[in-house]
Amino acid sequence: MAANGKLEKMLILAFTSSEDAEKGGKTEAKESFEALINPESYTLEYKVKTSDAQGQGTSGAQLKFEYTLPEELTFEFLFDNTGIIDGKANPDGVYDEVNNFRLMLTGYQGESHEPYHLKLVWGSLVFTGRAIELSIAHKLFNPDGQPIRSVAKVKFRKSVEEKKRAAKENKSSSDLTQQRKVKGGDTLPLMCYQIYGDPKYYLSVAQVNGLGDFRRLKPGSNLVFPPIQKPGTTP
Repeated sequence: MAANGKLEKMLILAFTSSEDAEKGGKTEAKESFEALINPESYTLEYKVKTSDAQGQGTSGAQLKFEYTLPEELTFEFLFDNTGIIDGKANPDGVYDEVNNFRLMLTGYQGESHEPYHLKLVWGSLVFTGRAIELSIAHKLFNPDGQPIRSVAKVKFRKSVEEKKRAAKENKSSSDLTQQRKVKGGDTLPLMCYQIYGDPKYYLSVAQVNGLGDFRRLKPGSNLVFPPIQKPGTTP
């Protein structure tokens, strides 16, 4: 309920970039969706990534923290053309509405070559991210077999700019050393950017790991990323 007593409907706004989603509103959105009725509940998930590699000669593995995964948010949205909710029965059913909703959340956009970035707005909740799962259950049908009531369950994953995430997790704290396994396509500046929020520390990391040629990282090898004291911070 809004402060003025007016019921606020949940909005989903679609944008072509994460930056636009962070800053934009309904006026700037490429598309928007307003819930027929607000969800009764939603689920927030918080997860961390751990490494469970078992050391040689040991009987078990100790989970080691690697990084925090983005938050995930799950909602259910009702589509209803029976007229019971809003008094507007539509014998054509809800198929077009549900399909437009699906395309807005997961459809490939030719302009950006990817699906939209999304912003969910409902009262004090503001959540920017992507739809990563969508399932649609058809509940009621007209005599022609067209669905007239459907429920869409959507899972969204929060978008966090890499630099902001690194700063939030304080990857370069004075008492924390990171160890990462090299994957195909990794470069040392990129890995430094992911861990410290800045690629410029790659020479220091190369020296710590004894890398003669930091341009050729071997996939599967482990690299140590030591704590680095940034200018203007205190240990």
